Amino acid sequence: TNRHGKEFKSNYRLRVYQIPSKPKIVNSASELIAGIPNKVGTCLSEGGYPAGTLSWHLDGKALVPDGKGVSVREETRRHPDTGLFTIQSELTMTPVPGGPLNPTFSCSLSFSPSSPGQQALHAPPIQLSVWEPESLEEVRLVVDPEGGVVAPGGAVTLTCEVPAQHSPQIHWLKDGSPLAIAPSSVLLLPEITVQDQGIYSCVATDQSHRSRESPGVSISIIGSEGGPGLGLLALILIVLGGLVTAALLGGFLLWKRQRLLHKEERKVPECPEEEEERAELNQPEKEETAENNEGEP
Repeated sequence: TNRHGKEFKSNYRLRVYQIPSKPKIVNSASELIAGIPNKVGTCLSEGGYPAGTLSWHLDGKALVPDGKGVSVREETRRHPDTGLFTIQSELTMTPVPGGPLNPTFSCSLSFSPSSPGQQALHAPPIQLSVWEPESLEEVRLVVDPEGGVVAPGGAVTLTCEVPAQHSPQIHWLKDGSPLAIAPSSVLLLPEITVQDQGIYSCVATDQSHRSRESPGVSISIIGSEGGPGLGLLALILIVLGGLVTAALLGGFLLWKRQRLLHKEERKVPECPEEEEERAELNQPEKEETAENNEGEP
């Protein structure tokens, strides 16, 4: 109402901005493994209006999601009664081998320019360690007793040795097939039987899912038919002997056939013209022989 008593009405839109709680990083990893994707943690902010935007930082520098080494999964929820927002951002990252061993991660919540007076809020940073798996180039299998030859009913202990910073998972193979036993660096064969004979090896798998197999070790029983390898060797020798015998027999039969064919070719009658010429040449010889016979007393 002005001083003259007139009333004026105006509509105003009132916006109430609610500052959210300070963001925090939850469900963070205990350590990261170089060369493979790792979930770093989840940045969480609750009870704000408007929603705002979360962003991640590594050693003070902004991390930009590229879908390869850095990826972010975001989620925004609004409370049905209060209208306030809860937002979260999950960071997954693949540390580069040879990079920083103790990187520091942080996240911050920023607001749009239409939200005056509100500054970015920063979560307390976290520092994680990065583990670089060592190469599994030296996987060694030790057998006790040495040589792997035991008496029937004797015991054999196989130990898989892997020089690595973190103990990898060890699986066992017999003649190339996995053994249905729990992962362990030691394999004990308490009472050896003929069925236990074979070639044993171990496979080490690290946390980055890289595997390396050890050289095989033969386990055999004293007095057995030379161990499991002799049966295969005997079979190979038998097969080779059979092939050699078949080759020699085939060669002999082929030689005999060719010889018979050669004899038959020599017995083939000559053509009539050649027989007449031979008869004419032999006729004078026959007549001379007859005259000589008549002149004899």
